[in-house]
Amino acid sequence: MKKIGPFIVVFLSLFILSCEGPQGPAGFDGIDGDVFEAEAFEINVDMTFNSNANTFEYLASNYSNGITVLESDVVLIYRLEEVINGLDIWRQLPQPIITENGTAFYNFDFTSGDYSIYLEPEFDASLTSTNLTDNQWFRIVVVPAVILNSGTFDKTNLSSLLENVGIDENSIETFTIN
Repeated sequence: MKKIGPFIVVFLSLFILSCEGPQGPAGFDGIDGDVFEAEAFEINVDMTFNSNANTFEYLASNYSNGITVLESDVVLIYRLEEVINGLDIWRQLPQPIITENGTAFYNFDFTSGDYSIYLEPEFDASLTSTNLTDNQWFRIVVVPAVILNSGTFDKTNLSSLLENVGIDENSIETFTIN
């Protein structure tokens, strides 16, 4: 009996290990690694006066250069504030601007299919200086939420953000919108 005990244990172990159960549920489809790339482009625009909304606005019906934006992506927009000694100074929107007429705010909204940029004054928009509405440079950065949430990014520092998401500033395409 002492010799049969270990044999039964080995036999039962092999029997249990060789059993198969029903197939489990199917897993999620994998996501192509290219989906997780951040993209950026610049636009130069003259914003249009909208008297009904008391704003100046630029309404884009799609993203430049065929960029695909997923529902989960985050769009960040920066305005070129000034150039000092050849260095571009970008400020993240929303951004307040103090004028002699009062405060105005650059703001934006976006969907996966389009985006809009606004200058929203707290005063009569027709009093807005053209240096705040014409020849305005904006940099649009599309960042997958997976990337943005995976690290500690300073979204207000455009150069740092671009470096962290792997975008070379010299490769950013520029579009002039008429």
